[in-house]
Order: sequence, then structure tokens, then C-alpha cells
Amino acid sequence: MKSDFLVVGSGIAGLSFALKASRLGSVNVITKKEEVDTATNLAQGGIAAVLGSEDSFEEHIRDTLQAGAGLCNENVVRMVVENGPARVKELVDLGVAFVKEKDGRLSLGREGGHSKRRVAHAYDLTGKEIERALVESVGKVKTIALYENHMCLDLITTDVTGAEGGSGQKKCLGAYVIDEDGEVKSFLAKVVVLCTGGAGKVYLYTSNPDIATGDGVAVACRAGAHIDNMEFVQFHPTCLYHHQAKNFLISEAVRGEGALLLNKENERFMKRYEPEKMELATRDKVARAIDTEMKKTGCDCVYLDISHKKREFLQERFPTIYKKCLSLGIDISQQPIPVVPAAHYLCGGVTTDIHGRTTIENLFALGETSCTGLHGANRLASNSLLEAVVFAENVFRYCEKKWDSLRKEQTVQVVEYPKNIKEQIDEEILINHNWDIIRRVMWNYVGIVRKESRLLVARQRISEVRKEIDEIITRYKITPNMLELRNISLVASLIIDASLKRKESKGLHYIIDYPAVADNE
Repeated sequence: MKSDFLVVGSGIAGLSFALKASRLGSVNVITKKEEVDTATNLAQGGIAAVLGSEDSFEEHIRDTLQAGAGLCNENVVRMVVENGPARVKELVDLGVAFVKEKDGRLSLGREGGHSKRRVAHAYDLTGKEIERALVESVGKVKTIALYENHMCLDLITTDVTGAEGGSGQKKCLGAYVIDEDGEVKSFLAKVVVLCTGGAGKVYLYTSNPDIATGDGVAVACRAGAHIDNMEFVQFHPTCLYHHQAKNFLISEAVRGEGALLLNKENERFMKRYEPEKMELATRDKVARAIDTEMKKTGCDCVYLDISHKKREFLQERFPTIYKKCLSLGIDISQQPIPVVPAAHYLCGGVTTDIHGRTTIENLFALGETSCTGLHGANRLASNSLLEAVVFAENVFRYCEKKWDSLRKEQTVQVVEYPKNIKEQIDEEILINHNWDIIRRVMWNYVGIVRKESRLLVARQRISEVRKEIDEIITRYKITPNMLELRNISLVASLIIDASLKRKESKGLHYIIDYPAVADNE
């Protein structure tokens, strides 16, 4: 399979780029599940940008830098923030139905860490609405081919002789992909873009969809790309705690509209941890406070109370959350919502520059797969969708500028992947057991609050599991489930190793062996 562009992933980052890239040439988009099974589709809150007259670029920049605990790249932050309004307008022009006020202006919500209302939303269905508009637009473009149930196995690379960067420089030529029949095919392209989303499924409890197994980070790492900031895993403070709710998120916007966090004694406990910002503190601080409160009281959850708001307001502002909770017997207009923290967002990933370029030539990374320097040690709420659309534009502009030389590159003869003819695995328990071990080890030893001794135990246990996974892959015919298992085991190791290297508490990486330092140190 050949195309000018190969996009791995079909969320907001991948589809935004695919639409733009189709102006230059042919685009193949591969997604391992159905087209809308993405983290974008689950995003409730919205997209942050300076859209109101009372807001300013400087305030959005300041809020982002403050949340990032001194590790953001300020040039990247400024670039993203200043390009935000144009990208939101682009989504509106594409048909995204953001909620508007009676005067026609966008309705803006406020979330933790933001000093102003600046989150454009479609109530609590923002991600789904953006994905709908993008999928519809992609379907109208003849030069874009969407391959569902296709999973990237590994990248196809070649050494570049005499390239800038020395003898170790590599160029990406495409990817080996497992199709829906289990066959491995070569997808070749002049430009490859990784945007597979995050890695929440590395943890036992997560707000992420089942596809979030860190595939982009894993394949890039195996190919030799530089990976950064993997210790900074953001735990969303408020995931619904209910045995029938697998990964249902209670949006940050609920706190933005005045919800209070209470413990089992009905006490507003945030006053002990963040007396100034209370429930509107940044996610790392709120998640840590909840974790501490749960451990101190021995409770399985805390409570988020917005029952002081009128039912009509809650039904209009949070229709999905209201209906979901009601279906489980929780009337949020009358009673508090039981919540717990859950793995939510990977701030680290494949290192890129301001153009989205990785350390492998012709390989780009977008969205949660990437580490652009925007989020630093802690992502500011609703900056992720913003990052996705801004960098999709940046990658497109770079490719557009270089297109004359890129499209003239000769197609290199690629060695076909060995035929997938080994015996079929007959006991999925071999995969499920190791999957469960990884997720429990990560939750228990590499969670919200860490300790060096626990990290060392985790590293040893994950290392043992990875050896067993390698034996399974060597012996049996490769399947998507095997690949996901291999990928989460590698991502788990990357998170642990990065956590052991950072000898300080910083942002999302809170380790009790080392005291916190000032954000500017």
C-alpha cells in the first residue's frame, strides 16, 4: 500500500492533519478499531483558547506555565496559545457546533487552573461533536482512505548516510500493519504521522478508551525515536466510582461550574490542601488531595456535589453526565457523585520540535502521542485538543513548504515482513494474565504518589513480564491483542525508568523520597 501520507490514528489530531494533507497528495489513515473509537470522542470538557474580550494571550500563557510546574517550553506555549483562536474558528467553519450565547458568541466554560472562562464546548459532548464533524469531512475527500481495524505493528525505517545528525540518523518509510484478517502488510509513505492517543490502559483505573495502549510511543521507541517526560502521567481527579461504570469521566467543567469536593464526613476537604483555589486547583493537586484523603480515611471514594444547582441547568449544561448518573441511580441535582482519580493523560511521549518532527526523518507525532513542550510537568485542562489542532496545522505547513523535495524522494525497496504463519495462540489467558499484572503493578507502585523502593519493585516485575511477552510473540502468530500487551509493557517500563531518574517531586511526578522544589528551579 502506497500513499503520500500515512496517518496512524483517527482522533482530532490525525483527522485534522489528514484533511489538510489531502490538499497536497494521497492520505492513508489507519485506525485499529472503529473510526470514532478514540479519546477525542470521550473528551467532555472542551478546547481552551482566548475567545473572550476579558481574556488575553498573556493570561492563558501564564496559566499554562503555572500548571506545567516550570517545565513547559515557553516558546511552544506562546505559539500554541496565540494560534488557538484561529484553529477554533477553523473547527467552527468545519461544522463543529460549539454552544453559543444568545448574542452569537461562543459560550465559554471554566476549568481547574484557568484564571478566566476560555473553554469552548458542546456541553459535555465536545469531543464527540468534534469527531463527528471531522469524520463527516474526511468522508467527503476522495484522496483520503480510512482503514478501520488496522493496527500498526512497527515502523519501517532505513539508515540515512551522510544526513545531518551523524551515522545514527534514520528515515521513516512507512509501517508494517496488521489488517482485519491478521495479515501483515507494508504501508509505505513519504510522510508518516503518529497520533494514536495516550496510554491510560497501562493503569488499572483510567478514563481512557480501551484503545489507549500507548501504541505510537511504543512503535516510535522501538524504531529509535527520542521519548521524553514519561514520568508525568496525569490522573483525572474525578472518575465516576460505580461498579457498573467502566471508565466514565466526570468533567472538570463540573467543578468549573461550582461543584464541591466532600469527604465521607461531608467536609469540604480541599481547604486543607489548596485553600486559595480549592476545587479549581490544577489537576495534579486535586488528584493528590483526593488520594491523600482516601488513604487517610480508608474510604474507596470521595464525593463531588453540585446539587445546589438547579436541575434544569444541570440537564442542559451536562446532559451526558446527568443521564449517565441517573441511569445508575444517582440524581446529581439531589445527591453528590462518588468519584475517584483515574489515569487520564500522558504529558510525555515522542519528542517533537515546533513543526511536529521527531528525531527520525519524515516521522512526525501529534496529540497525546507527542511531547511538544506545551504541557511540561502537568497539562492545563482543555489544552490537549488545542495542542492537537495547532500542531496538525504546523505539520501541514512544514510539509507544504518542503513538498517539492518530499514528493520527489524515491521509494526505497522495503523488505516484506515475515509471513505471519506461526501457530495461533489457543489460550488468551496468557495475554489477559500479563495484562492484568502490568496494570495492577502500575496502579499500586507507580501511581499518584510514588516511592523509590516501590518503583524499583515495579521495574523488576515489569521486566519479568516483558520477557514472558517476548516469548509469547516469538512462539505464536502475532495478533492485535499481543501487540497491545507488548506496547503497554514497554510504555510501563518507560514510565518507571523516567520516574526513577527524576529525583524531585515535580508536577504530576510526586515522589515522597524527595521534597518538592519551586517551579522555577
